[in-house]
Amino acid sequence: MSAAVPEERRLYARTPAAPAISRQSARSSRPTVAEPETGAPVKSLVQWLINWPRQVAGHLGWLAPLFARITVGWVFVWSGWGKLTTLPQVTENFIGWGIPLPHLLAPFVSGVEFFGGLFLLLGLLTRISAGALAVTMIVAIRSAKWAEVDSLETLLGFDEFEYLALFLWLAIAG
Repeated sequence: MSAAVPEERRLYARTPAAPAISRQSARSSRPTVAEPETGAPVKSLVQWLINWPRQVAGHLGWLAPLFARITVGWVFVWSGWGKLTTLPQVTENFIGWGIPLPHLLAPFVSGVEFFGGLFLLLGLLTRISAGALAVTMIVAIRSAKWAEVDSLETLLGFDEFEYLALFLWLAIAG
């Protein structure tokens, strides 16, 4: 009968790995370093290509919201200012689009665009400002652009829809 080999002995009985330093031949006494695995350089390159963008993104995560805030803040400061300085024409446009209470909402929306853009530009009340501007984009699409929508592609092509997406992101991300 053969005796059962204990688990400990089986673990140690495995063949050892090849030594890192070996002799080239019996004649040469100079040791050489064994070559690493064939895929090791490629594997480390792939790992670096995966980790490097993550590290850069971790350090520059603040840059995208800053750029978005400055860009749309600037656009809406001037858009709101243009509406505030030509309020009678904006009110007439609101009447033509069928927006209720145009004499009240025209100055309100103009102020939201101006002050919301200013707050975004300065980085103050970002979520609230972006949320208010997102609502104005929804109303603008529904009241002034909805008649032009014949497909999803048309809807997604509106500048107002792109601003809406950006404002929703800023309202969530800050």
